[in-house]
Amino acid sequence: MVERIGVADGVVTSDAKGQAPESGMPPDSPLALRANRTNLVNVPAAALCGESYNDEPRRLRIGATRSEHAALFEALDECRDVLTASDIFQRHMAGAFGVNPDFSGTEGPDGRRRFRASYLRLLKGWMFDSNRAEGAVLKGWVESRFGLLPTFHGEPIRRFASEAWAAYGEQKQSTRFHNNNIHLQLDLLYEFCQWTIRRGWPDAPMPNWASHIRLFRGVNNFEEHHIVARPDKRTAVLRLNNLCSFSINRDIAGQFGDYILDAWVPLPKIVFFRDILPRYPFQGEGEYLVIGGDYRVGVSLL
Repeated sequence: MVERIGVADGVVTSDAKGQAPESGMPPDSPLALRANRTNLVNVPAAALCGESYNDEPRRLRIGATRSEHAALFEALDECRDVLTASDIFQRHMAGAFGVNPDFSGTEGPDGRRRFRASYLRLLKGWMFDSNRAEGAVLKGWVESRFGLLPTFHGEPIRRFASEAWAAYGEQKQSTRFHNNNIHLQLDLLYEFCQWTIRRGWPDAPMPNWASHIRLFRGVNNFEEHHIVARPDKRTAVLRLNNLCSFSINRDIAGQFGDYILDAWVPLPKIVFFRDILPRYPFQGEGEYLVIGGDYRVGVSLL
């Protein structure tokens, strides 16, 4: 017998038994708990967002990104230090997408520089406010590549037919930031990040044999992250937003909220961290961009 999974517009709407994923879910639960998109990685979205994946993570690959940019990764493999690797990566991005490391656009026939969407501008915008258009484009990329829907963008997202979903959808397709093959740029950023983790530089925050890294997030409430379970007073299982920020430093995380979430994050879920672009001022918070899903976290007060 062939199992069938209902899909509409790339969104899984029924499981192999023909049942809607939202069956039994409270009406105010996040949309992300009741639906997911098909994805472009080697682990289905329904598995990727679960606790079991976090316990035993598998390496992720986005389609044929590495093979299509084989020359880049061959050059990276010859690097002796992180600065050289970063420079090679950015030169490749400049050549492939016209993205200049100084955030300027490329010159047109008239000699004037034109704005072009870039992964650098998205990172800069995210770190200023993850609920603006730049954040929506990044969350939309996670939705497209990994299949996880966001739980929050400016406000909780609980259903497709809602103002929250419409506002998020409008921002993630913003032509100001969603152009210049921005998803392909982010694919390469992710693969470069994962290459850096496995390269194992001497000063890296994690050894290349590690599977997880301990990170912290400060929150004032759980509006953005739905509580799936509360095994005890100091532990919670949270559905984190499909992309969220953590810090490697607990004290810095404490500057962003009275509650500290303490999580062991699987390395394949790290999209970006401070060390991969050391020439840029993205280091203030020791920030890590992490793919969400269900996480078992420690919860403590400052």
